[in-house]
Amino acid sequence: MADGQETTTAHAVDWERLRAAALAATEHAYVPYSGFRVGAAALTEDGRLVSGCNIENASYGLTLCAECALLGDLRMSGGGRLAAFVCVDGHGVLTMPCGRCRQLLFEFRAPGMVLLTAAGERSMEQVLPDAFGPADLERADRP
Repeated sequence: MADGQETTTAHAVDWERLRAAALAATEHAYVPYSGFRVGAAALTEDGRLVSGCNIENASYGLTLCAECALLGDLRMSGGGRLAAFVCVDGHGVLTMPCGRCRQLLFEFRAPGMVLLTAAGERSMEQVLPDAFGPADLERADRP
């Protein structure tokens, strides 16, 4: 990985398998407004494959990104943490998660999680530096 962190996950990722699963997910996208299909796929720490597609809504702000559907699949299939992630458009071109989705992925990442980007493998910390997460909530004043 570019930041010098080594993980066993990063060396074992079958990116072609993940990209194929993400592309297959685009076939299930509901995109009557933009026509822009997105699919996401990830491997969990225990080796399961989870995926999702984008789901648009006439009220554009209610549209669900593929990453949201992927996280639903993660929770429905047993939970766990994401070890490797990829996102593609309907043509198979690598697509970066939006800021909201980077935050969601950060919450469910495994230590050393890697993402395949157009610039190569990146760590979660590289695509969402100085992220706010569950550890930050430990500082909250609770009654």
